[in-house]
Amino acid sequence: MNRITLLATISALALSAAALAQPVNTPAKPASVTAAPLPPGPTPILIRHGHIYTVGAAGTLSDGDVLIENGKITAVGPNLVTPPTARVIDAGGKPVTPGLMASYTQLGIVEVELVSETNDNGPGQDLSAFDSDDDTASGAAEEKIASSAFDVVDAINPTSTLIPIARLGGVTRALTAPAVGRGVFYGHGAIIDLGKGPDLVEKTKAGMVVSLSPPGDNRGQPSRPLLWAKFREMMDDAREYLAQRAGYHRPGGARDQRPASIDLDALEPVIHGREPLIVHVDRASDIRQVVQYGRANNIRIIILGGEEAWKVASDLAAAQVPVIVDAEQNLPGSFSTIGATLANAARLDAAGVTVIFQPQSDEPAHYARTLAQIAGNAVANGMPWDHALAAITRKPAEVWGIADRYGTLEVGKDADVVVWDGDPLEVTSAPKAVFIKGVAMPLVSRQTMLRDRYKNLNDKSKPFAYR
Repeated sequence: MNRITLLATISALALSAAALAQPVNTPAKPASVTAAPLPPGPTPILIRHGHIYTVGAAGTLSDGDVLIENGKITAVGPNLVTPPTARVIDAGGKPVTPGLMASYTQLGIVEVELVSETNDNGPGQDLSAFDSDDDTASGAAEEKIASSAFDVVDAINPTSTLIPIARLGGVTRALTAPAVGRGVFYGHGAIIDLGKGPDLVEKTKAGMVVSLSPPGDNRGQPSRPLLWAKFREMMDDAREYLAQRAGYHRPGGARDQRPASIDLDALEPVIHGREPLIVHVDRASDIRQVVQYGRANNIRIIILGGEEAWKVASDLAAAQVPVIVDAEQNLPGSFSTIGATLANAARLDAAGVTVIFQPQSDEPAHYARTLAQIAGNAVANGMPWDHALAAITRKPAEVWGIADRYGTLEVGKDADVVVWDGDPLEVTSAPKAVFIKGVAMPLVSRQTMLRDRYKNLNDKSKPFAYR
């Protein structure tokens, strides 16, 4: 963890206390909502007497219940009738929320970043190139193999030790996507649930990751015009290729574009509007240019990073372009982020921009557990509490196209439910229970098991090698 991240983390511990400010106007308690009976299945679960944040049309219930059957929410409201075989969990007035969603991570595709066999977070990994002092050697790694054709689905590991750690922070869904480096196109992200597998993938081709922001160092970094030239060439080649795909290899057919056909094919859902471009940019002028390109070419844009996004909030709101924010970023790491501020999320939200949160941006897979803390920091710097909660539940569900089954505590949705021991956006709070699609998740990780194994150093019952 670098010095800036350490300072931001210390600041977070102090600032997150402001997240205790709950929404002032609690909606009136609505009537109970129930669904038609379901066929016999697993044991129903009734969460009783919770302070229910539905993050949906019903608002907040000061004393409500949530009924889970067959992996779905089948009733939400006060004083629900307990099914005869139900397992009852008394929330005791504590907060109950939808499971949280981290909107940009490498969960499931990276374990130890500097161990290449455990790192599938992007195309053409060559760690030695990035560690080299030779400027000429460090820029080529990202273009060794196909870039836009890279798909995280081929690498997701459901047994990753980082997934249980994220669940301990109440995270039940995530966008797993390639990490950005020195190239332009990085490939497809996917939506995953953080259950126990084996198949975690909820949605494939959730977004094509692109970077149009020069890396923040001096080792032969590409210029903005070069990045944009490569980006436009790839997009134009893809349009031409897709229009003449049948004759691409026929003599006298379409010209032989420089990129490989698998990369051009990978851009088809982007060109035809089914998959957004997740564009990593920070500088205000870069963000404005990306928004203009999206509008001119009918491409859906989602901004990743956007540390100076607050400066162009009106442009983003008018174009309905969401921004993925790390609300702990407040210090310039490069000349592209001179305008970084802790108030970024609050200012964007106030301007009508859809804000969704990612974990700490230096290592989002390892810090996915900090997602609620990130939202709490946004509250401490002016974002309304309920808006911050929506930014890690309902809003990402809408942005990533899974709002039909996730994001709110409403009848018919997947039962991703978290019972908390305190304010969910307060750094000292933690989940008491986590359900993913109605299945209770064990609140343990490799770290907690190691802690418990060695908690009592006087225990001589274990084999010598484990003492």
